[in-house]
Amino acid sequence: MSVQVVVLAAGLGKRMRSDLPKVLHPLAGLPLLSHVLAAARSLSPSRLCVVVGHGGAAVREALDAPDLQWATQEPQLGTGHAVMQALPHLEAGGTALVLYGDVPLIAPRTLRSLVEAAAGGALAILTQRLDPPRGYGRIVRDDGGRVVRIVEERDATEAERAITEVNTGILAVSRERLDAWLAALRNDNAQREYYLTDVVGAAVGAGVEIAVRHPAADHECIGVNSKGELARLERLYQMTKANELLEAGVTLADPARIDVRGELTCGRDVSIDVNCIFEGRVSLGDGARIGAGCILRDVAVGARAEIKPYCVIEEAEIGGNARIGPFARIRPGTRLEDEVHVGNFVEVKASTLGRASKANHLSYIGDTTVGRDVNVGAGTITCNYDGANKHRTVIEDDVHIGSDVQLIAPVTVGRGATIAAGATIVKDVPPGGLTLTEARQVTRSNWERPRKKK
Repeated sequence: MSVQVVVLAAGLGKRMRSDLPKVLHPLAGLPLLSHVLAAARSLSPSRLCVVVGHGGAAVREALDAPDLQWATQEPQLGTGHAVMQALPHLEAGGTALVLYGDVPLIAPRTLRSLVEAAAGGALAILTQRLDPPRGYGRIVRDDGGRVVRIVEERDATEAERAITEVNTGILAVSRERLDAWLAALRNDNAQREYYLTDVVGAAVGAGVEIAVRHPAADHECIGVNSKGELARLERLYQMTKANELLEAGVTLADPARIDVRGELTCGRDVSIDVNCIFEGRVSLGDGARIGAGCILRDVAVGARAEIKPYCVIEEAEIGGNARIGPFARIRPGTRLEDEVHVGNFVEVKASTLGRASKANHLSYIGDTTVGRDVNVGAGTITCNYDGANKHRTVIEDDVHIGSDVQLIAPVTVGRGATIAAGATIVKDVPPGGLTLTEARQVTRSNWERPRKKK
């Protein structure tokens, strides 16, 4: 069965008090609208149309993709009017599904249930019970329990406002029926708008079955209209992710203090301490341990590796049994092989460190290829930038570098070499032996320290 999806994303979002269009505000590191589009794409729709209005150019620039059709609602005259703008972008036939760009947690299985309910010619609507139901349209049923209409809160009577079954706004129906019902909409209501919900009355009048479905979880249909609601959804999302990790056997020091802003996959016996943030695609191998306050973005961590507290690691590979941190920064393009140690206040960028190599203290390694079993002393710096261009350093296997050494790239240090503390290396170092830059120690006994001017 062909499914076509319309996502309404034209709202201003006044209560967000922001210049950023509402649907671009981030939830779990991605725009609200991105979450909705991901759920829609799970259905493999033949058409996926986003209706924009306020900030439409910014929304399109941020999220445009080959599978998206774009429609503009100007002026904004209600949800029914918004769907009308999408019709020219849809195919004839099939089922039309209407979603909302500020309802980000809707689950694919809920949408599949709704589409399946509409497959036999019914109008399928998604409802849920809320107490209190403030702000939502109410589902009005007859004495036999059949849905007869949806009334918006501002147009409802006192008795209707007491109804706790509410409309989520999400619905599915055949494309042909949607066309006919939208063409018949009227705006004789308090807001002078064309309500999509009025298609329920049209369905009743035409004797069309109204199939009601409910979300698998209540939070799926919560919309975002303020920063407070956005923060609430963020916590709901993160607790859901935390529970999934716990069910998979991951040890979380505190499930309320983890943020997954992308895709996190974990092997067996992984442990994660508090206040860690995972962005993009992160994989943690069996037995990996992540210390408190770490930030990992697009990182693969090998089995039994330990990332100690307060490390920032981006676009990197960490080998098995590696030891990183605390307070280390691993920048994009870095590969640390098995059993590598990178210690406190060490920064590594666009470099490879071979098996069992170590840089334990206060060093910068940039644009460098480091071999196996290398020891980098405290305070060592690879000087990779000449003010205009980056240059590469090569340190071969079994090199020992003393403290406070500067390696002026481009330079190669041969296998088995030792570089004495304080050396400034400006040309290639041959294999083996000790390399140092000698200087005579001088004391000037008559020298006086500078004094501050009064």
